[in-house]
Amino acid sequence: MTLYTQIGSNLRKTWLLMSFFFIFIIALGWLFSYVYDSEEILIFAILLSVFSGFFSYWFSDKIVLGLSHAKEIKKSDAPELYRLVENLCITAGLPLPKIYIIDETAPNAFATGRDPKHAVVAVTRGLLEKLEKVELEGVIAHELSHIGNRDMLLQTLVVILAGTIVMLSNMFLRMNFFRGAKRRNNDRGGGQLELILLVFTIIAAILAPIAATLIRLAISRKREFLADASGAMLTRYPDGLARALEKISADQTPLRVATKATTHLYISNPFKGKQAVDWFTKLFSTHPPIQERIRALREMSV
Repeated sequence: MTLYTQIGSNLRKTWLLMSFFFIFIIALGWLFSYVYDSEEILIFAILLSVFSGFFSYWFSDKIVLGLSHAKEIKKSDAPELYRLVENLCITAGLPLPKIYIIDETAPNAFATGRDPKHAVVAVTRGLLEKLEKVELEGVIAHELSHIGNRDMLLQTLVVILAGTIVMLSNMFLRMNFFRGAKRRNNDRGGGQLELILLVFTIIAAILAPIAATLIRLAISRKREFLADASGAMLTRYPDGLARALEKISADQTPLRVATKATTHLYISNPFKGKQAVDWFTKLFSTHPPIQERIRALREMSV
């Protein structure tokens, strides 16, 4: 599979999932609004989710950097790292992001920021110490690809959609528990049909947040594959990133500053010893299995 084919395939899969996400939330909102005969439920949930997504989009980078205890560095602090990032940015046609160092021995990295002009690349001290130059270049190219592919914007949109679904489900279940569904007129199907519809809607409200989570995680995994492919195209050396992923995954040093809320940002799962490969675990993983990513990168070199 060529680099262009790999990138095109992942883009199509991402937007297919996003389209399904939109259809899913519209169908769920219509169902809940129909049962309660109230459009205000859907409108309120969407507005609340958009507000939380807006806050996340503008301030999440500061929150993540604070949680990670990352410190901004200047060119004089790490001239080789700066030159590497500068050269890749010139090749990618991206503005130079701010560069941060996380004082941890576990090798890892992430990118954040609301757009390319306000982007940040953070790497751990362990990444700089344990990787060779071509491997570090592969990791930085991967993170710059997240920036170039506008993954921060996409993740914010996904969070908004998933949050809307969760809020809709919670609102429906709470309203149904405290006051029951509003009875509809006989010309809308009668009591038995209403009961069937109510039961179906309750089941949908329970399962919808799980489905939203699965879609969000699937999109996250597709974007990791896409960043791998884009990064390999940027360096023209897929094996560099493949070797880096091998070293990062083999290193069992835990990343102490990582949290469940920031796991998806890192190039590799920072929680060591928990990367089971069974199908059920894959469904709820923020990252594709490392071996699958390495295999895809090695196939690009052929």
